[in-house]
Amino acid sequence: MKKVITYGTFDLLHYGHINLLQRAKALGDYLIVALSTDEFNSIEKQKITYFSFEERKRLLEAVRYVDLVIPERNWEQKVCDVKEFKVDTFVMGDDWKGKFDFLNEYCEVVYLERTPEISTTKIKKDLKI
Repeated sequence: MKKVITYGTFDLLHYGHINLLQRAKALGDYLIVALSTDEFNSIEKQKITYFSFEERKRLLEAVRYVDLVIPERNWEQKVCDVKEFKVDTFVMGDDWKGKFDFLNEYCEVVYLERTPEISTTKIKKDLKI
């Protein structure tokens, strides 16, 4: 079984997220999503989410491409997650291109093109949230 992992906040889940999850799942048999916790978002990422971790987790678990949702608590856990879950492929949006190449030592690293016309930032801006 080929395992794939991706990371993110996935706030205000939208079709760009779904596109990423669908393409990530197509790279393997089992998709793990490491979802940023509320604490990690606020302290490390300087982000305030609209939905709580539990609400975002519930939304992701309802997406048919997602097999498992785990918490992302810090930047450093990626190597441990790849080893613990025996991940074959690490996937991120291409806005992160090159940032996770150090993981090539442990698994394949793939940067997928983002859906250009949509983002949570754009939604929040348009809605003035």
